[in-house]
Amino acid sequence: MKNTHIAMLVLIVIAITVLISFTGNLTTYETIASAKEKDGKFVNLIAKLDKSQPIQYDATKDANYLSFTAVDTLGNSVKVVYHNTKPTDIEKSERIVLKGKMNGDHFECKDILLKCPSKYKDDVSAASKSIQAANAMDANGYVSSDSLSKK
Repeated sequence: MKNTHIAMLVLIVIAITVLISFTGNLTTYETIASAKEKDGKFVNLIAKLDKSQPIQYDATKDANYLSFTAVDTLGNSVKVVYHNTKPTDIEKSERIVLKGKMNGDHFECKDILLKCPSKYKDDVSAASKSIQAANAMDANGYVSSDSLSKK
């Protein structure tokens, strides 16, 4: 074999080794039911805070303990335990990504990512009102009386 062939084989082996090492770090988003099947394995859950259940957090007693109930899109719920300070505005978030693992009947969370409420919601409703107003105008730019009576 030539030296170039040997060098190419070594580079291919290194590339395959690097790719295999990266596949161990890949995680997928799970539902609560599938996370319960993978008890003890690290998973990412996409859920939202169950506002009908109480949030247990007392900064004066233990600032590094937060407990709440999370609900996924399928309606499954699980108790979440987070050993860190409570994220700001967790109650206002639309969705939360919980990184951790199932530990029996609860989810031991290592990290919480919040999806903040959309700041564009008000802009969308304002834009739809502008479109409705534009549709109500006639060719001369005047609002017709019959479009006002429909409102």
